Amino acid sequence: MQVFDKVVTGAEGTQARLTGYVIDNFEEMGLERTRPTIVILPGGGYEYLSDREAEPVALKMVGYGFNAFVLRYSVAPVRYPAALTEVGETIHIIREHAREWNVNPDAIIVAGFSAGGHLAADLATMWNRPVLADHFDAAQIKPNGLLLGYPVITSGTFAHRGSFDALLGERKADPEVLEEVSLEKQVSADNPPTFLWHTVTDDIVPIENSTLFTLALKEHGVSVEAHLYPKGGHGLSLGTAETAIPNGYGVEPGIQSWPDLFRDWVLRQFPAFA
Repeated sequence: MQVFDKVVTGAEGTQARLTGYVIDNFEEMGLERTRPTIVILPGGGYEYLSDREAEPVALKMVGYGFNAFVLRYSVAPVRYPAALTEVGETIHIIREHAREWNVNPDAIIVAGFSAGGHLAADLATMWNRPVLADHFDAAQIKPNGLLLGYPVITSGTFAHRGSFDALLGERKADPEVLEEVSLEKQVSADNPPTFLWHTVTDDIVPIENSTLFTLALKEHGVSVEAHLYPKGGHGLSLGTAETAIPNGYGVEPGIQSWPDLFRDWVLRQFPAFA
């Protein structure tokens, strides 16, 4: 396996760090094999980036035979849309290096948790709109799938207000900008197939963020698989001891099924790999 870091430069000159976990090919198993690739965006309220939602998730994906990348994107005081352009550039870089990195260029899935889920969903919604298309060839940054874990989605009644304050800074009360980043209002038929999960009892990012997005996808005919778990707080990551904090928070057996469910979803979406 190749493990490496690259600097990603956004359209506004900001810089992010991309860490790749790329599975090697071997003659015995086929030198031309390509793999689904998961681009992971950790959460942190657009104020910091959670290590619990970074490498542990990447290694879980590698264990399924998927390539994984973790993007440590820009957060406050850097403002919207800088991080979004960093994600666009990341997808572009991965497609440019698809052959070298054993990537199936038609099976690139962007994955995000909490505020990272907002960023992932923003790419999935805006990949062909001016905020990104003014800087990129839309076909080069289009995600083929979307994974969301307890995502921040709406800037409305059920908003995680801190995420939008950090994302927008002085524009946090601008109704036009708030509408643009309220992603349940921006969904179209161009959104990619989506897998998402959330806990009903999340006391930080209300479950309505996921249900509003799910209903918007359904309304526009976009394939969506949603798993709503009855118990658990926010920021659970894998729900295991590996991703728990020192006081034990984050171990939640009831949600530990989501990675396997996601793996099965990927194999249905991209059957040539199965």
